[in-house]
Amino acid sequence: MTRKKMITEDHVGEVQQQYQLGEAFAHQLDHQDPLRELRHQFNMPTTAEGNEEYYFCGNSLGLQPKLAQQYLDEVLTNWAQRGVKGHFKGNYPWLPYHEFLTEQMASLVGAQPCEVVMMNSLTVNLHLMMVSFFNPTAERFKIVIEEHAFPSDHYAVISQLAHHGISEAEGVQLLSPKPGEELLDEVDILNLIESEGDKIALILLPGVQYYTGQVLDIKVITQHAHRKGIIVGVDLAHAAGNIELQLHDWNVDFACWCSYKYLNSGPGSVAGCFIHQRHVTNTQLKRFAGWWGHDKTSRFEMVNQFQPIPTAEGWQLSNPPILSLAAIRASLDTFAMAGGIKPLREKSVKLTGYLAFLLANELSGAISIITPKHPIRRGCQLSLKCHTQQLTGKQLFEQLEAKGVTTDWREPDVIRVAPVPLYNSFADVYQFVHILKAIMQGNANPSINHNLLVAK
Repeated sequence: MTRKKMITEDHVGEVQQQYQLGEAFAHQLDHQDPLRELRHQFNMPTTAEGNEEYYFCGNSLGLQPKLAQQYLDEVLTNWAQRGVKGHFKGNYPWLPYHEFLTEQMASLVGAQPCEVVMMNSLTVNLHLMMVSFFNPTAERFKIVIEEHAFPSDHYAVISQLAHHGISEAEGVQLLSPKPGEELLDEVDILNLIESEGDKIALILLPGVQYYTGQVLDIKVITQHAHRKGIIVGVDLAHAAGNIELQLHDWNVDFACWCSYKYLNSGPGSVAGCFIHQRHVTNTQLKRFAGWWGHDKTSRFEMVNQFQPIPTAEGWQLSNPPILSLAAIRASLDTFAMAGGIKPLREKSVKLTGYLAFLLANELSGAISIITPKHPIRRGCQLSLKCHTQQLTGKQLFEQLEAKGVTTDWREPDVIRVAPVPLYNSFADVYQFVHILKAIMQGNANPSINHNLLVAK
């Protein structure tokens, strides 16, 4: 199997999007954008001078939906007026509050409602999933994870192995790019599954790699893994709300994601969890249990015999923080204004394509993009490297910050830039490259057209 064959053919046409240089073209693209008004549903950070920032950091923390304050105020008012009765009264009582999020969240990740629950935080959910789905034996005991996985995922894997008395050296099978390359080769992943599959108990991979922005073909990887009897888990921290997902149809065993990046639900907000339908009804699966996962009809009888809910809710531990769930509901309702993930993904492909075009034409040789070129192999994020003697990448990042451009830096040498279709415009992208070019050419005060932030 070649890498080319792993690209879905019906997406090839997306590469043919035509772009032009010049500020007027950015204005034209924004004028034609059917989602341009969504920007006004978010609170935009401002500089010390009172101008809106150019915010490209939704891959780290999404902007605040304006609905969030309204929905949080509803919870606070219910608490103030009703006290404990707020669990059962009001338009959105707290006892079932997480259920108000289920259908919309399931739609965003391509799942059945019974397969999705909002609970805990991302790494906690990964641990809970590995309790249920990592069952090592003397013959099958390895966990496959990428060499450059997000550190928290790596820590979780090592500690789960240690819990079973398996050393890191014995139990971790690392996936690495070829020497001199930045990206994982999916053919190498499939070859590893074929050659070592009988020893592998679990594959834990990202939907979108946090450093490079690479999108992995989870559908194909899952198919090959299941043929070898391997469980597949996915970290969707950089994928949920960013790319189209079909977790149910892909037959992924479990997936976990945070909700504060592309899902715009606030710092440290409650995370999401997917467990495939074929697993959720198996109430005999081992798990770490808590009372919020117990059968709803008898939960308050306070018996000490755990009876798990036969949905993803059966993995809940404690009642969730309602203020955080309210912020998630605000974000999901804002996504609904866009008509779901599909139109947002279509705009995202155009935004990142436009950014890549401008960088290639305005800063060729000075800036390189390590994120895959093909739209289906990347989401919102482009990961950039600086190649000049005058500036290090870190200095370039700091100078962008001083000019009111928010990106983020990841060691050792990458600036991550994520134009998010919910609130970024094509004018934002144009101005970013304009400012970037001026800094690299030594122009301390590039002219910035703040009136072009949103097409009129």
